[in-house]
Amino acid sequence: SQDWSKQHQPQTNAGSLRGWAGCETRCMQFLDPRGVPSRPVEPYTNTARLGAGESVALFANGFPDSAAFLQHLEKSLAHELPGVDFIHLDKGNASALASEEHLATIAGTCSAVVTAYGH
Repeated sequence: SQDWSKQHQPQTNAGSLRGWAGCETRCMQFLDPRGVPSRPVEPYTNTARLGAGESVALFANGFPDSAAFLQHLEKSLAHELPGVDFIHLDKGNASALASEEHLATIAGTCSAVVTAYGH
């Protein structure tokens, strides 16, 4: 009924589900999908100090747009890592493991690798 709707309007910004968390309608219940961490958040500390002349593999997994995403990412990385070279690799099939050829190329020529998937 209209009275129920007026009483259960969320207090939220347009496009946000935050205010709907826990509110129920006749047909559905809106839940807040964010979980509560069970452990302290630990900062990511793995880094590669890359210098001019080193290479980074940009390895797409074969999903649609994964290679295109890495082409765009290269532009940003090249700005932050002047002099670093980038090679593009693509598994071509998201279900397949990385080939021995891909692994050999990465191990033999690269100081770091960035993997990506699309959708």
